[in-house]
Amino acid sequence: MQPVKWFSIIVLYTVAVLLCFYLIPSMSRLLFLRYFFGFTFVVFVPGYCFINLLFDEGKLDIVETLVLSVALSFSIVGISALFIGLSPIGLRVDSIVLSLSGIVVVCSVLAFLRKMNLLPKLRGKGQ
Repeated sequence: MQPVKWFSIIVLYTVAVLLCFYLIPSMSRLLFLRYFFGFTFVVFVPGYCFINLLFDEGKLDIVETLVLSVALSFSIVGISALFIGLSPIGLRVDSIVLSLSGIVVVCSVLAFLRKMNLLPKLRGKGQ
């Protein structure tokens, strides 16, 4: 996939999650959208952005990408929740959504820059 298209999909999905979270009230009939977007955002997107930052296009097949994305997403969410819980901000849904959105945007920007060959490779040339 082209880097610009990949980056725009990730950013638009993050914006859609934020809009669903902040605009859909908790007693609405559209609450299933909030749950669907939130679940996929937490379970898949942070790890997927991190995978694209670490690995070149075509190095991993689809199954490896899916499994690593889910596993990394759970670890990223857990570590960020730990740091938020220990900070003065406190562990609330707002703080988790905003911190995950920030992590996703930062990882996707770095992955985009790497795909456009504006960042150096993360691994040595002999590997």
